[in-house]
Amino acid sequence: MGSNNEYVLVTGGAGFIGSWTVEKLCSKGYRVVVLDNLMYGSPSNLSNIIDDIILVKGDIRDTVLLNELFRKYRFYGVVHLAALVGVDEVYRDPNSGFSINVQGTFNLLEMSRRHDVERFVYASSAAVYGDPQYLPIDEDHPLSPKNLYGATKLAGEILVNTYMENYGLSTISLRYFNVYGPRMRPGPYSGVVYVFINNLIHGKPLIIHGDGLQTRDFVYVEDVAAANLLALESKITGSYNIGCGSNITVRELADILRKYMGREEVEIIHDKPREGDIKHSLADIGKAVKYLGWKPTVSLEKGLKKTIEYYKDYIIP
Repeated sequence: MGSNNEYVLVTGGAGFIGSWTVEKLCSKGYRVVVLDNLMYGSPSNLSNIIDDIILVKGDIRDTVLLNELFRKYRFYGVVHLAALVGVDEVYRDPNSGFSINVQGTFNLLEMSRRHDVERFVYASSAAVYGDPQYLPIDEDHPLSPKNLYGATKLAGEILVNTYMENYGLSTISLRYFNVYGPRMRPGPYSGVVYVFINNLIHGKPLIIHGDGLQTRDFVYVEDVAAANLLALESKITGSYNIGCGSNITVRELADILRKYMGREEVEIIHDKPREGDIKHSLADIGKAVKYLGWKPTVSLEKGLKKTIEYYKDYIIP
């Protein structure tokens, strides 16, 4: 476990999950360096702690910059969250998906090896599983990504594990399920929770791809940030599911949000299913609970209400 006078690098630290993670690290006294190209992230996400961190605008593909940072700060740990995120984004731009998610991860692992980093936390994804053969999905489930995004995250995991086996770098991979909460990035490829809330604020129909019976395991972002902190401070290795351990259908999510926001009159429209989408998802989080000492603390009801309140102030109708 690092001490509070040691530097930690958080890649993608100005983004959605990253900014929450940086806040957790700062609250524990770590000296945090955030590396973010600000393609998705924003300094505004770090406004509460901007004076307590070092924010570097840069790219994990820039090995000259990485070498400078690793030499200057002698990082105790790396929390690697930077990625081209999402099934659609990587499908549209597979070259960037590879160069960021795979080559970028390799760059950070190699810098960590060269500069004697003690702990490396990798943000993976439930997309590595593909279509589940059984539910709930545990970490021993076969790994068979259905889309390029999942393939790039699995490639990252393999690199992470290989650096541990070959070089003794202490690593851990966290397989996030559907993360939601304040600071989700706006845009056409945002998560379904943001898209639904945004449409409801503006009185626009909710578009559901497919029949709406597909299920997802939604986990609140602050719980994910807590898992990242525990992973940094732990010595355990391997891969761990980070989800809520329960799931709902996308149609149920739409109905819940319409009810909570008082917009039950808003129409639901069904569109064709999206390429690469899985039908069902549900995390078995027993391994993370037992070995990482982590468990989700924010219920879906509470988390959705917190998220709605945030976006009611953030989004202009």
